[in-house]
Amino acid sequence: MMAIDAVIFDLDGTLVDSAADIAEAVNRLFDALQLPRVSEALVRGWIGDGVGALVTTALAHHGSAEPLQRAMPLFMAGYHACLLRSPRLYPGVLETLQALQQAGLPMAICTNKPADLVPPLLQHLGIAGFIAGIIGGGSLPQRKPHPAPLLASAAGLGVPVAQCLMVGDSATDHAAAMAAQMPVALVSYGYPRQLDLQAVPSLAVVDDLRQLLPLLLPAPAVG
Repeated sequence: MMAIDAVIFDLDGTLVDSAADIAEAVNRLFDALQLPRVSEALVRGWIGDGVGALVTTALAHHGSAEPLQRAMPLFMAGYHACLLRSPRLYPGVLETLQALQQAGLPMAICTNKPADLVPPLLQHLGIAGFIAGIIGGGSLPQRKPHPAPLLASAAGLGVPVAQCLMVGDSATDHAAAMAAQMPVALVSYGYPRQLDLQAVPSLAVVDDLRQLLPLLLPAPAVG
């Protein structure tokens, strides 16, 4: 069992599958710019580095010369409108959060998703009560893979960095944890990524969050 006293989760691709809603927001941007819509599968590969990077990639895909400062408000209008359209928790997420809360491990969210969109999403999915802190895009000048968001998350929980576990799905999450010198576990589901899960250092790679529980919680007493 690892000496972990708190868990910091990425959001999109780790706890929540919101790719369909993000893809619809991208396509509403394309509608506004009179550009062709694209598939959800394509947009899934663009998610993870924040909305600025997402919109930049989307515009580049179509070779659009639309300035980012004009495209961003169009995208954000769609992002807000689509936020609660069809997000879902990945299998095992609710049970894992319940078990960690029952064991007294505080939990936080560290995401590049705009910070103001995180609370309504957590509330909609019924998991807001498990989360003690949120660091999102715009909370700090830096975003993952910079270590500052993870360091701020640990400080907010009042737990030393080395005793926090970062759980994510992407190269961005892994790089942030390495830079923060924070233990990291990776999920094998989530969004497409340029990351060989088996080739990078991590405490675990899991197919379901419930597989983390034996590593984090004491074994039940026998007899």
